[in-house]
Amino acid sequence: MNKPVRRIAIFCGLLVFALLLRDNWLQFVQADELKDHEHNRRVLIARYSQPRGNIIVDGNAITGSVETDSTDFKYKRTYKNGEMWAPVTGYASQVYGSNQIENLEDKILTGDDDRLFFNRTVDMFTGKERKGGDVITTLNSKAQQAAFKGLGDKRGAVAAIDPRTGKILALASTPSYDPSTIAGGTDKDEDAWKALDKKNNPDDPMLNRALRQTYPPGSTFKVVTAAAALENELYGSVDEPTDTPLPWTLPDTRVQLKNEGNIPCKNASLRVALQYSCNTVFGKISADLGNKKMKEQAEKFGFNEEVFTPVRADASIYPKDNRPQNAMAGIGQASNRATPLQMAMVAAAIANDGELMEPYMVDKLRAPNLSIIEQHEPKPMGEPISSDTAHKLQDIMETVVEKGTGKNARIPGVTVGGKTGTAQHGVSNSKNPYAWFISYAKGDNGSPVAVAVVIEGSDTTRDDIAGGRLAAPIARSVMKAVLDSEK
Repeated sequence: MNKPVRRIAIFCGLLVFALLLRDNWLQFVQADELKDHEHNRRVLIARYSQPRGNIIVDGNAITGSVETDSTDFKYKRTYKNGEMWAPVTGYASQVYGSNQIENLEDKILTGDDDRLFFNRTVDMFTGKERKGGDVITTLNSKAQQAAFKGLGDKRGAVAAIDPRTGKILALASTPSYDPSTIAGGTDKDEDAWKALDKKNNPDDPMLNRALRQTYPPGSTFKVVTAAAALENELYGSVDEPTDTPLPWTLPDTRVQLKNEGNIPCKNASLRVALQYSCNTVFGKISADLGNKKMKEQAEKFGFNEEVFTPVRADASIYPKDNRPQNAMAGIGQASNRATPLQMAMVAAAIANDGELMEPYMVDKLRAPNLSIIEQHEPKPMGEPISSDTAHKLQDIMETVVEKGTGKNARIPGVTVGGKTGTAQHGVSNSKNPYAWFISYAKGDNGSPVAVAVVIEGSDTTRDDIAGGRLAAPIARSVMKAVLDSEK
């Protein structure tokens, strides 16, 4: 072979080698990336070529699929009571993708999960239309209805948990939206999407306030401060005096911490201080314990970490801070921030005798042939407090409902514990405060429900905004719905 031919052969060989290398790179390295690429329309066409599996609550589907006139997408997603369930389901849109359970369990819902291979094979040989699997949730429909109805036209959120297992029973957020309006298949989807965008809608209806919004928890955090006092043996009893002067001055300052009204806070016991929500008592406890111990106690309840339900919940924050700010954080102010889910977790751990269960909202994954392919097992998340401390906190939280600021949460014949909160909002408390309530109810088999409610904004006049007035009645209706469903 002469030299020119040899060079051409080598060059052609290099071209073939480069082609094979590129082909294998595409097939084995970039395959998943290209498959999931947002501009790969074939994936979308395949996803909407068959009915999507459903999200199930109490044995009933809260989602569906309907045929469209589109030449590309044969089916689109539908939702029942979409506004009420949006914080749970999220959306699945032909145009805008998906989020929350619709996104996290997409492979089950579309039937692409590897665990559904046998079902896909059988359907292929029998000629059946391919279907996705179902996601069975832990939600309680009556509790969700009570939460959503209670919130009404207010901005706010509700999170309810079964303290014994960690099952999420209700997850409501208002204002909300109907995912059906952006599911695709109509010319109105773009307008609906723009109307939901925070830039065009200050109410931000797509924000999941129960999981993704943190607020100053206000006086509801005082139960965590009380827990820290008992766990660190600052006091041995909930009825002994706390040696708290009145007035009390924030450490390293000349600023006196105020209480709301003329209430018996001087040297008040933990029981009396929680009953009347004494800022001075709990501010001093936080200062006496110091930032490190307060932060450690908050973190035992789940603060400073994201929570996956499997939908991600933002981390609640108990900050590393200076002495005066730490005292304010001890009463749920300053840089202290919490999601409604987090405060429901606090109430749940206390109700469950000190053991905190991992919160979750997906109970089972089910194949199209109704066989269960995955079952969630409840998992302990930790033990933030001892059972002795939990019983003491239950005792004083029940006093709050029986004799204190939480009377609107009382349920005849049921033991209810709770704590109200009214958290300052805005520079120098210039905006309407947030109204909070956390609680639990006891049944014959322990405590089946713990609830956190926050009202971010409402038409209520400023002087009437208080957790006991606005949030406690909503918590009461949610707890009652759960108790009634257990009968």
